[in-house]
Amino acid sequence: MKQFRPAPGDRRAGIRRGARAGRGLPGSPAARLVAALAALVAGLVVVLVPTVASAAPVCKVDYTVNQWQGGFTASVRLTNLGSAVSSWTLRWTAGTSQQITNAWSAQVSQSGTTVTATNASYNGSLATGATADFGFQGTWSGSLTPPSDYYLNGVPCGGTSSPSPSPSPSPSASPSASPSPSPSPSPSPSPSPSASPSASPSPSPSPSPSPSPSPSPSPSTTPSTGCSGSGLVVCSGFEDQSGTPSGEWQVSTPNCSGSGTATIDTSTAHSGGKSLRVNGGGNYCNHMFVGTTKNVSAIGPVVYGRMWVRHTTALPANHVTMITMADSRDGGKDLRIGGQGNALQWNRESDDATLPEQSPAGIALSAPLPTNRWVCLRFQIDTSQQAMRTYLDDQEIAGLRVDGTPTQNVDAQWLRRTTAPRPTTFRLGWESYGSDSDTLWYDDVALGSSPVGC
Repeated sequence: MKQFRPAPGDRRAGIRRGARAGRGLPGSPAARLVAALAALVAGLVVVLVPTVASAAPVCKVDYTVNQWQGGFTASVRLTNLGSAVSSWTLRWTAGTSQQITNAWSAQVSQSGTTVTATNASYNGSLATGATADFGFQGTWSGSLTPPSDYYLNGVPCGGTSSPSPSPSPSPSASPSASPSPSPSPSPSPSPSPSASPSASPSPSPSPSPSPSPSPSPSPSTTPSTGCSGSGLVVCSGFEDQSGTPSGEWQVSTPNCSGSGTATIDTSTAHSGGKSLRVNGGGNYCNHMFVGTTKNVSAIGPVVYGRMWVRHTTALPANHVTMITMADSRDGGKDLRIGGQGNALQWNRESDDATLPEQSPAGIALSAPLPTNRWVCLRFQIDTSQQAMRTYLDDQEIAGLRVDGTPTQNVDAQWLRRTTAPRPTTFRLGWESYGSDSDTLWYDDVALGSSPVGC
């Protein structure tokens, strides 16, 4: 039988027609192979997407402790390493035996071992790289261990957030997926990992970009700042002074004089270009004070005071004085603001009463005076009743408050005298009743009959 052979031209045409026909059939072996390979590649892409959101560090915390038996103070410096924030909250875990009693330059609260610090009204905005300083005082027993697990606005300071559930592989990526006639090399615009560290729950409290009400528990009247308030009798940044204080400020060394000095400093100032510098020596006669010549006795019925203070040496265990006011209702004896037990205190010269009492519990309700930075110290003295309040950086110090209601470990000594004080002088300086010395600067001092803010 004669075999039929197609003409050469017909054979090539048949092959071409067969190839076109085979390529167009979705069920052909070639189409199934292409679909399987595409699904496998897509599965590999999903597997390679990271499952944990990694972020750069968002903050750094420097934690410095000064401790003694049963008590401690901590100075904290928060550095923002992430995006700028308009307010901040720092959270950490304290040791089980630690209890915070008071704080300054931040609102600090404790629940169990969880401690939360929120910015004050003046240090909430932190640009990238900016810092905020605050501190607190507390009690401890057993051992005092520093914290390490800091969280800034809910994000771990180290920058490693909790595992992100987002880019988990889709189960529909298996090769058994319905064969797509034309598998796209990238089925979706692959989930790019978030570039910013804030891929985890939004840490910045955008609904309230600034902490609205001031944390200062001061009187309902909004305190004025600078020298803008009414009723100010004293308001000085020492800009009109030079060399040894003179004119409206006079040097004073009661009873005896020694190595203490007072000068107008042009190298260190809180504002402007000058401040009052006092080099106070150890032992009583090496004291030094500078007092105003203004009529302080005209201020009332409440005497409000404010000054910015900077000093080099932490308050000692022994009794020292920095500010004095002669009390005309107590034989001209001084009301004193100073320190003892490493913390701030009020002292009455006439009977040596202290506020708070110098018990461990009383001292724990006061606060140290931070060193090597400017701090705002405010007070108010009611001349019509026994009532006083004291603030450090707009944070009221509980142990330095007299409100007419006896408070254990605080005001029992102070309330022995029922007559309200009547300050008639005002002096800044240093006086030591031991061997302790210090260098202090005073600036932006104000005294008047209306609240004065920082």
